[in-house]
Amino acid sequence: MQIWLAAFVAALATGATAQEWYEPQRGSADRRGIMDAIRPQADLVFGPPVEFVVIDLRVAGDMAFARVSAQRPGGAAIDIAATPGWQSGYFMPDADWVGGQAILRRLGAEWVPVEVIFGATDVWWADPMFCAGFRPVIADVCP
Repeated sequence: MQIWLAAFVAALATGATAQEWYEPQRGSADRRGIMDAIRPQADLVFGPPVEFVVIDLRVAGDMAFARVSAQRPGGAAIDIAATPGWQSGYFMPDADWVGGQAILRRLGAEWVPVEVIFGATDVWWADPMFCAGFRPVIADVCP
């Protein structure tokens, strides 16, 4: 056990556990592709048109994680009570209304959503299933 601990400490000291992801720059193909991939879910929940304020965007290889806030073009707030999501009961009473998160995979040149949730009331992406497959972009929430 002490040998394993020593190896772990040595890995930390050498930077072997350094951040493995990067944030795609504004205007880049990856950033545009990721936003375009999660927009259909936002349109279903909020009704179009929707634009995003990016809070966190991480890409590592063929995987991505995004945290966004939805708004109307030009920065106008979304009236939740007037959205299809409100009308259908999509939102829980304690929801973070316009916040959304997405986990995506790149298939060829296209980003494909694995999971997209708006209004989450918990850190759903910390689920062991997502941690197992997407750890490089969500390691900070994984045990």
